[in-house]
Amino acid sequence: MKMECEWCNSSNVNAVTDSVFWELPDGSRAIEIRETPTHSCGDCNMIYQSESLVKEIEDQLFLIDCKQIGKVITYEELMKIPRLLKRNYFDFSS
Repeated sequence: MKMECEWCNSSNVNAVTDSVFWELPDGSRAIEIRETPTHSCGDCNMIYQSESLVKEIEDQLFLIDCKQIGKVITYEELMKIPRLLKRNYFDFSS
């Protein structure tokens, strides 16, 4: 499947991994999530995460005990943390 840049519609987009910085749901602090799947556009130089990935990260942070997370975590480590609930029952978007 050919990717298209969400910002400039270019097809010159590569899948890479990068660090992102995320505020925890309770607003207490921000963390660095390393090795996060990311899109990088060679034409407009935008580096971004897909909307589905953003939702996946936000849901995971909402459903786990964030006290387990240090200042830095990899995306894979974050997604392996067991959830306290099976799904986000407060998300009415779907």
